[in-house]
Amino acid sequence: MEIFGYPLTVWLSQLMLGLVNGSFYAMLSLGLAVIFGLLNVINFSHGALYMMGAFVAWMGMTYFGLSYWCMLLLAPLVVGAFGVIVEKTMLRWLYKLDHLYGLLLTFGITLLVEGLFRSFYGVSGQPFQTPDALAGASDLGFMVMPHYRAWVVVASVVVCLATWYVIEKTKLGSYLRAGTENPKLVEAFGVNVPLMVTLTYGFGVALAGFAGVLAAPIIQVQPLMGQNLIIVVFAVVVIGGMGSIMGSILTGLGLGVIEGLTKVLYPEFSSTVVFLVMIVVLLLRPAGLFGKEK
Repeated sequence: MEIFGYPLTVWLSQLMLGLVNGSFYAMLSLGLAVIFGLLNVINFSHGALYMMGAFVAWMGMTYFGLSYWCMLLLAPLVVGAFGVIVEKTMLRWLYKLDHLYGLLLTFGITLLVEGLFRSFYGVSGQPFQTPDALAGASDLGFMVMPHYRAWVVVASVVVCLATWYVIEKTKLGSYLRAGTENPKLVEAFGVNVPLMVTLTYGFGVALAGFAGVLAAPIIQVQPLMGQNLIIVVFAVVVIGGMGSIMGSILTGLGLGVIEGLTKVLYPEFSSTVVFLVMIVVLLLRPAGLFGKEK
C-alpha cells in the first residue's frame, strides 16, 4: 500500500520518529509551562538542564558503574537539586521584576553550564549504550518497532499526564496555583509558599533532566545538545499557550508528528514547519491554541 507514492512502512516509521521527537518536545515544554505558569519565569536554561541530565546519567554509568534505571531516577534529582540552588540563590529575587530579567539570568546560566561541560568534555559526543532490557526491535508486520523508542514515548506520556493530573486535579495543585496568585492568603492557611515555589522550580527543571536521560541513548551526549532543541521547544510553548499544561503536552506530541511526516513529503521543510505553524497560530490566536485570551 502506498500513500502519495511512498510505502505505508515509510509513513509509519516517520510517525514513530515524530512521536519520539514529540515526546521530548512535550516533556521540555511541559517543564517550561510549569515554571512559567506557576512562577511567571521564562526559563531559557531549560536546554542546558536537559543536557545536564544526559551528562549526569552518562557520568553515573561511566564513572560509578550505575545502571540506566538507577540514573533515570537519580539524574533528574541531581538536576532538580541544581534548580533548587539556582532558585534560592538567584531567581527568587526577580519574581516581581519584568520577565526580561529572569530571561537574561537563565540565559547566563545556560552559557555557564554549557561552557563548564564543554571545558571538560569538548564538543564531541559521548556514546551512551541502550539498556539491554530495551535493546532490539519487534517486527509488527506493518513496521519494525525499536523497543527503546517505544519506551521513550510511553514513559514521556505517562510522566506528562501524571504532572497534568497533579497540577490540575489535586489539592497540591490548587495550592500551587493559589500560591502564585495570592501568596499571603495561602500562607494564612499555614502553607510554606516560598518552599512550595522552590520545589516547583526544582520539579520543572527535573523534567528537563528526565528528558535528557531518555534522549541520551538516541543521540550522542554532548554539551550543545540542547541548543537547537530549546528554540523549537519555545515555539511549542507559544503555540500551545504560555503556561498551559495540557496545551504543551498535546502541542509537543502533535508538532513532533507533523515534523516527522513532513520529512517524507519535503525533507528540506521539516526543520522549519514548526515555526510556520507558530506564525499561523499567532496570527489567528495570539494567546496560543490552549492559552487564555486576556
